Amino acid sequence: MSHQTPLGSSVPQVNCLDLWRAENDRLVRQAKVAQDSGLSLRRQQLAQDALEGFRGLLHSLLGLPAAVLVLPLELTVICNFTTLKVSLAQGFTEDQAQDIQHGLERVLETQKQLGPRLEGRLMELWNSVLHVSSLPPELLPALHHLAGLQAALWLSTDRLGDLTLLLQTLNGSQSEASGDLLLLLKTWNPPAKASDDPLTLQDAQGLRDVLLTASAFRQGLQELITGSLPRALSSLYEAASGLCPRPVLVQVYTALGTCLRKMGSPQRALLYLVAALKGESICGPPLLEASRLYRQLGNTAAELESLELLVEALNVIPSSEVPHFLIEVELLLPRPDPASPLHCGTPSQVKYLLASRCLQMGRAEDAVEHYLDLLALLLDGSEPKFSPPTCPPGPCMPEVFLEAAAALIQAGRAQDALTVCEELLSRTSSLLPKMPQPWKDARKGTKESPQCPSWVSATYLLQGQAWVQLGDQKQAISEFSRCLELLFRDTPKDKEQGNGDASFHLLQTLKRLDRRDEATALWQKLEAQAKLPQENATWSLPLYLETCLSWIRPPDREALLEEFGTSLQEPCDL
Repeated sequence: MSHQTPLGSSVPQVNCLDLWRAENDRLVRQAKVAQDSGLSLRRQQLAQDALEGFRGLLHSLLGLPAAVLVLPLELTVICNFTTLKVSLAQGFTEDQAQDIQHGLERVLETQKQLGPRLEGRLMELWNSVLHVSSLPPELLPALHHLAGLQAALWLSTDRLGDLTLLLQTLNGSQSEASGDLLLLLKTWNPPAKASDDPLTLQDAQGLRDVLLTASAFRQGLQELITGSLPRALSSLYEAASGLCPRPVLVQVYTALGTCLRKMGSPQRALLYLVAALKGESICGPPLLEASRLYRQLGNTAAELESLELLVEALNVIPSSEVPHFLIEVELLLPRPDPASPLHCGTPSQVKYLLASRCLQMGRAEDAVEHYLDLLALLLDGSEPKFSPPTCPPGPCMPEVFLEAAAALIQAGRAQDALTVCEELLSRTSSLLPKMPQPWKDARKGTKESPQCPSWVSATYLLQGQAWVQLGDQKQAISEFSRCLELLFRDTPKDKEQGNGDASFHLLQTLKRLDRRDEATALWQKLEAQAKLPQENATWSLPLYLETCLSWIRPPDREALLEEFGTSLQEPCDL
């Protein structure tokens, strides 16, 4: 085609324009056929062929000088090409930003506004294009379509400032009062397409609906994480009422359940969680949230059942959704971070949560089963790193061993508990002090000893409890002695006043070992601590120690102190 002839005035050019439009429409239909194809390979091939067809058509159009007559079709082809490319890639890349920039530059070329603006930021290009006074009305639908793609790109990359400015410009308002993103999206009213316009895979109105749902959901999640619960509830309701595909609706209902639970409406929360689980394969987030809700309600059986179902759900390979070759809400949502109610964690993390809750609730046999499964999962090398989501940074692997041993002892399986402890010690022997000193000298501080993690001494403590259960008192005392030696080596001076239960257990053990001087010193400290406010003498214990101490916790500390005081002051042996 000769570009010396004015565009739109010659029959050959009109015929070429008709051919280009026919090719665009054919490729759109091909992509929709691909979407409906039952065979995945056939569907993928048809979609890829359509993408290459759009690429070739766009190359032909961009190879000619920009012309107002051709520009609506050209922008439509850019939009179709970008939409299909984003859908096939399941996300935006820098290529899409360049495609949008080319479209804006072509608009400015038709207005003879070439120069430094072309090297500016995308927002500057948009300002230039949208403030052109001579844009023909027939160009506006395609231009708003391109703006919708730009908005989707900026939302997916968290460039909310630029997105707000773009919507303000599209709406003709740049006042601070119009800075609410959801309000701006609701106000944005893209021009309707004419019946004879080129076909599109997804028009501007469809993009606006997707953007509104995604923005409301993102905003609601952020408000939920930061604790702005009433605002989060409003945003999530907005998301639920919008263009919400089933997988996204499950997530929205889960977030609504979390929000309502935190606001003190557990029954309403439960309704949304049940709705999230209906009609779909079992989903992780609503099950995890259901376990939290049942825990808050004190329904232990339902809580543990939810966690068991969650473990099963996380071990099932999800079926892939059939792509629609459109920009959908899922593509504009961020990955759930650990603070999000939509974060489920790994199977091992949920298995740990289930095991620890069983142990806390006294369900020792169930806890044992889950801990042994968890240790097998962790030791096979498939998950070398382990950090449960309940309370970051969470227990390390040795603490999981210790909790498993405590559960085994509680379930009456002392020999298995010894096996678990021996396995732990064999893996951590390098952390034990190389040249142990008499614990009395270490207690007096005559020589600085190497630091030894508290869980190493806890291993000896649990082994002692296991030997007590097996009836071997001599071996039990030997393990308790090793535990005390390591405790005295590792306890900093400013940490000697710890948990009262642990101190009472130590006092009992010292008496059992006939260590009168040390027992007397500890008794004097406990007497002094008893006069302090209770909150100044307590601190949180790991689960394995809390479980162990629950077996020997004295019912009446004051009476026990008095009894010890009397016996320690007697001239005879303890």
